[in-house]
This record gives sequence, C-alpha cells and structure tokens, in this order.
Amino acid sequence: MAHTDGFVGPFGNAGMTTHGGKTVFGATVGILMLNTRFPRIPGDIGNAATWPFPVQYKVVRSATPDNVVRGDATPLLAAFIEAGQELVDLGCDGIATNCGFLVPFQDHMSHALGVPVASSSLLQAGLIQQSLPADRSLGILTISSETLTSAHLDAAGIAGDTPIMGTRATSHFTTQVLGDAEEIDFDRARADNIAAALRLVEAHPRVGAILLECTNMVPYAADIRRATGRPVFSIYTYLLWFQAGLLPRRFPSELDDPRTSAP
Repeated sequence: MAHTDGFVGPFGNAGMTTHGGKTVFGATVGILMLNTRFPRIPGDIGNAATWPFPVQYKVVRSATPDNVVRGDATPLLAAFIEAGQELVDLGCDGIATNCGFLVPFQDHMSHALGVPVASSSLLQAGLIQQSLPADRSLGILTISSETLTSAHLDAAGIAGDTPIMGTRATSHFTTQVLGDAEEIDFDRARADNIAAALRLVEAHPRVGAILLECTNMVPYAADIRRATGRPVFSIYTYLLWFQAGLLPRRFPSELDDPRTSAP
C-alpha cells in the first residue's frame, strides 16, 4: 500500500495507508537559524512567507552572525547537531541551515542526523558550473569575502580560483546583518548587493552565473539578475530542489479528456 506523509493530493487519500512515527507532518524541511533580531523580509530564509511549502524552524541560541561569519564556528557544531536532531525527532525529513558559512559542518551533520542536510547554498556550485558553457565560470557573492576561506570552498567542492566578491565591510547591508541591528533600510541593502554584483562581473567578465552565499541576499536576487544579466542561484533555489526530493509532487494518473468532461 502507498505511504503518505500527511499530504492530501487532488484525489484525497482514498485507498492509502498513513503511517505515523513522528509528531509533525507536512513540513519536511527543518531550518536551523542563527540567534538574531534583525528584520527579515519575504525572500529571506527566516521569513516563513518565503517558502511555497511548510517549514519548521529551530534557533541555535549560541550561534550569532558574528561568531559564525567572522569567528570560528567549530565549537558550535555540537549545538547544531543537537538542534537538528530535535527537528528530525519532530518530523523533518531534511535539515538546512540559514548561513552559507556553515558548509564545513555538512559531513558531520549529515552523518550525525542520518537525513539529507543542506548546510549551505554553496553546495550548488558544482551543478551550476557544469551547466555553464566551458568558457564561463561561476561567481560567488558573499557577505564577507574577508572570512570566506579555502576551508569553506573545499567543504563545498569549489575550486580555489573561483571569482568571489563581497558586499563591502562598511556597507549598510553588511554592518546591519553582521551587527544584528534591529533596523535595516532594505533599499540601501538592495543597492549594496547590486553594487557588489556589478563589481563581480566587471572584475570577472567571464562569470556566467552568480551564486549567493548569504541567505539574506535572496530578496535582491531578481535585482541582481536584472543588473548583471546573469542567472542567480541562492539558498532559495537550493531548498526548492531539496524539498522536491523529500516530498515529490504527486501528479494526476490520468489526463482530463474534454470529450468526456461534464459541461
């Protein structure tokens, strides 16, 4: 008999057996959040309205933008695993994090949690590069080029010579997010992201696609695409793909035949 994870398709659950074993159903993706207070608009991973499917959140209280992006996140690994296990126990079938700088945790977390883990948008890099013409390269836009190291690139399988550009350390976007400010001028933040993207493609004209390391950059992806003319990938594109594998869409078994449909 078929298995359903609390999802009722267009034809209901007739003839299906529903299995339990967890508390929450229908929210297959669990997202581990840094402990922050800055505002998050739609598009940001931490705004639930961003997602076209239900998600579960868990805050890792000891993790902040400053100690993850600018410091050494290694001592936080156990806290992320513990929080991830809580989401798995609750019912999540896959775990994501809300900071691209956590990619060194990927192997440790997936091994410890026993479910698929999407620790960073950077994990898309190989697939994006393979999709590009041979004379084009992937470019990365990050909130902190000063602290995005070879360790992060190696963990994501990214070549060390990949073009990288950061939003300036003194920019409104960087200072407000990494400083965990309670207010953000999103027009200024948008301008900062567009400016950084333009610097990236001007410095590296062969960049054929842009990957946003920072999950807070997603609200500006369409503006970056428009300004640079390059495809833009992010944690949003990654988790749409990720969730589609955790809970594949069920399609109708038969096409409607207009010749037999009721008037």
